[in-house]
Amino acid sequence: MSAPAPTARKASPHGWLQALVTVVAALVAMGVVAVLGLLAAGAADLPDNAFPRVAAATVVSAVGGAVELSGNAGDLVDTDASLSVLPLSVTLTGALVVARGFLRPLRHRAVAGTAELAGWAGRIAVLWLLGLLALAFAARQTFGVSLGDGALEDLGDLFGAAPRIGFTTDVPLTVLFGLLWLAGVLVLALLVARDAPLPGRLPRFQASVRPAAYAMVALLLAYVVVGVVIGLVVAATRGHPAQTFALLLLGLPNVAWLALTLGLGATWDGRVDGPFGLPLPRLLDEVLRTPDVSTLNLGTLAEHDGRAWWLLVVDVVLLLAAGYLAAVRSPAGTPAWRVAGHLGVALALTVLMIGLVCRISARYGLSVLGIGDLGGGLSGQLFLRPRPAGAVGLALLWGLVAGCLGALGARWAGRHGRRRARR
Repeated sequence: MSAPAPTARKASPHGWLQALVTVVAALVAMGVVAVLGLLAAGAADLPDNAFPRVAAATVVSAVGGAVELSGNAGDLVDTDASLSVLPLSVTLTGALVVARGFLRPLRHRAVAGTAELAGWAGRIAVLWLLGLLALAFAARQTFGVSLGDGALEDLGDLFGAAPRIGFTTDVPLTVLFGLLWLAGVLVLALLVARDAPLPGRLPRFQASVRPAAYAMVALLLAYVVVGVVIGLVVAATRGHPAQTFALLLLGLPNVAWLALTLGLGATWDGRVDGPFGLPLPRLLDEVLRTPDVSTLNLGTLAEHDGRAWWLLVVDVVLLLAAGYLAAVRSPAGTPAWRVAGHLGVALALTVLMIGLVCRISARYGLSVLGIGDLGGGLSGQLFLRPRPAGAVGLALLWGLVAGCLGALGARWAGRHGRRRARR
């Protein structure tokens, strides 16, 4: 009697220990990027040993957590402050580490059961929730605010007003948005990764979505890489390296992906007012620092610096490359019009996402006895928001053209659907 055939060895286990490693690695990587960025921005000098709590708040806000600003000094001094901005360098770091840890035990698998994937994702989610709660409760601090010189200081001394401003986290909202962020990262990882298994009949759906999704992720990462190169050159040649590295480590994707939409022809509205602001590139600050709401697009940028037209050139090159990549990864026999349609929809959704995550709103105001900003320059405002309808429509058109040309180029090179044909 012959011995039974050995059963196929199961993939590497993905239990609680592997989930813990994934979550800890992501939070540590995000924390390191946030700390380095804050140090470059000069946050090491914050009073009351607040730096660790500010770093925790930065990580919380990077995954969509709700960080609320507040301030008071009794009945004499009123403060009004708000800040809504995602430090996308920290966000991207966490997303890449989480996706890598989630996919690693699933590699070299043809099919995975629904229960298996749900259990693996659930373990990560439980530990991620615990990490979020720890950060949310740590991200709380209050600072004293100097009234500066002049009339405000005199009034503050006269009435004994000591204004304070602080921040805290809305724990329920932080948990909600943090878990939604995690779910989005895990779903996108399954859609994009070539060797990630899906249960049931979903692989057929994945085969139609994956090429365009992969092309969009590659496009976004390519813009980040270009931004890193430009940032390093600027830091080495134009001075102010600390400010440049603060931008790279905290908000590089904010600027790089904004540049992507501007190259497509999208328009944003914004304004920078007062001494407060985020580490924006000089050209953006010049365009936005006006008495009224400013219009930000290729035309207004080119009025200040003609080199802004290079954004259009970069968009053309990288979008054609994305179209080619989508065509190469599409199943054999996929017609050019279908590649174009998939890429058009994918780019429209990508630009819509950029409009949601790259918008900025920051405001700070201080008044004593109802008299605000008595020549001290203590009030400030910064906001940046897209015009979504036009941006999404332009992205759809660009995606259709780039997908069609990319498919034709891949077919001419003999690589259309090549990856699928090998299977």
